[in-house]
Amino acid sequence: MAKADICRRAASEAVADVEPPRLYEVVDSVLERASMVPAVLTLESAAAIACERNASANRAGTAFEEPTVNGDTTWACKSCTHGGIVSHAAGVQLIYEGLGLTRTLAHEEPWTGDGESVQVDIEEDLEILAADILVARGFYLLARTDAAETAVQTVQSFGRDQTKRHALGDDQAARARELDANLERDILELAVQTGAAAADQPATPRLLAVADEIVDTTGTSFPPVDECLVAVERSLSELEDYTTDRAKPATDP
Repeated sequence: MAKADICRRAASEAVADVEPPRLYEVVDSVLERASMVPAVLTLESAAAIACERNASANRAGTAFEEPTVNGDTTWACKSCTHGGIVSHAAGVQLIYEGLGLTRTLAHEEPWTGDGESVQVDIEEDLEILAADILVARGFYLLARTDAAETAVQTVQSFGRDQTKRHALGDDQAARARELDANLERDILELAVQTGAAAADQPATPRLLAVADEIVDTTGTSFPPVDECLVAVERSLSELEDYTTDRAKPATDP
């Protein structure tokens, strides 16, 4: 879909200067196969919150214009630009991809292998570096936003959860899955918070509930955006209907 493509392109541009070429190839391959659900939810959250803000303004001359991405309304606020919100969405995505890769590497523990091949060792080292770069570039894109603190908390929470997971026994698989899924839960909360910050508003409980709904359905692996977006758009549509109704004058029937 268009929004996913735009976000993927923005994320790729943020790491375009990574060197050497072999390291760049690892980073780029992560983004090529990534589901853009976190990034797209960032855009959708900004749009939903801006819609609520416009409804509250009662469209009486104080409502905000609604810029579009490829003709599709994506957000509506005076304080952000097309490039700004898409860049922030890419930042959320980059942090997720970096932490997700870190989680995979931690579970597989490639550095504990028998070192059969120098080539394999090099590839594993490149993946570790790629994970660090993805997170760092994501932080850079969010550094000047109101969501920056939430991004830091997301990474800190991930570290604590993985430490707890490492200490679990083999008979605690359910708890391990729960701890792993906290990353997806936290990253979608970051997506909502980032979208809200772009619209100069706090995240709403209803939007955060949408994020939880996605994680409850998908677990530790997001599907392609097209597969996930139906439920998201339905939930956001319900939110928009709710805010529109709430903004009606008391004299309305």
